[in-house]
Amino acid sequence: MHTMNPVTLQAHALRKRYGHLTAVDGLSFAVRPGVVTGFLGPNGAGKSTTLRMFLGLDRPTSGAATVGGLRLAEIPHPMRVVGAMLDARGVHPRRAAADHLAAVARAGGVARSRVPEMLDLVGLGGAGNRPAGDFSLGMKQRLGIATALIGDPAVVIFDEPLNGLDPAGIRWARSLMRDLAAEGRTVLFSSHLMGEMELTADHLVVVHHGRLLADQPLAAFIADRTTEHVRARTPDRQGLLEALARAGLRATPDPAGADAVDVEGAATDHVGRVAATAGIGLSELTAVRDSLEDVFLTMTSTRKDAA
Repeated sequence: MHTMNPVTLQAHALRKRYGHLTAVDGLSFAVRPGVVTGFLGPNGAGKSTTLRMFLGLDRPTSGAATVGGLRLAEIPHPMRVVGAMLDARGVHPRRAAADHLAAVARAGGVARSRVPEMLDLVGLGGAGNRPAGDFSLGMKQRLGIATALIGDPAVVIFDEPLNGLDPAGIRWARSLMRDLAAEGRTVLFSSHLMGEMELTADHLVVVHHGRLLADQPLAAFIADRTTEHVRARTPDRQGLLEALARAGLRATPDPAGADAVDVEGAATDHVGRVAATAGIGLSELTAVRDSLEDVFLTMTSTRKDAA
């Protein structure tokens, strides 16, 4: 692994229709090197179709999907530029993992010496001679990632790379994607695991019904769509509610806990001072902001008419 020449993925007014169905509807966005970009959207949002158009597996109805300004078919030695995992199950079940990687390497003009290196990288160094059909789903995911990286590509595209991985495997995949981006590669991955998206991605591209909803850094995406509130817990919830009301603060009982209160538009130190002045002891005083999952579900549920 080494520092890469930067390559940007670009969707230019990308549209794909299947008969009367519009799967992708005028998407324009860029995926830049050096950051991990999460590709987010509910089932049927057009994510996989978009990835397939970047890889030349589907032809756009209009617009273009380019890699470094070119369609993938126009790039010499494409495996050395783009590596992708769309379906980790696409391996002959009786073929050994090492033989599978060797065949991929040979097809892409890549040195066979990359095979043991990639097996070690993904934690399959001791399983290279085992047939892929004997692998667990998590092991197949690791083999799919090795296949994507065999050409030492500048651009890496992973569709649901965390499926089937155990907690240690998820942490490994998260670290791998961040390391690849740190080397200057362009990393685009989709996932339904919102918590992992929040921990892994630097930037988000969000689509729904084939249309772009957001294209911005993860932190800005969450901050722009949430408000922070203060949560306080106390055995004297009614007393705290009354004290906060006297102080002109808007507070409501938190339905998640019999002793909890949510306070809008206030800082933790302000709430703490009000409680102390009223002689009310607090067992918790924290600032709370909605998670990525909260934002995403709210965002997509309010756009069901965006067909």
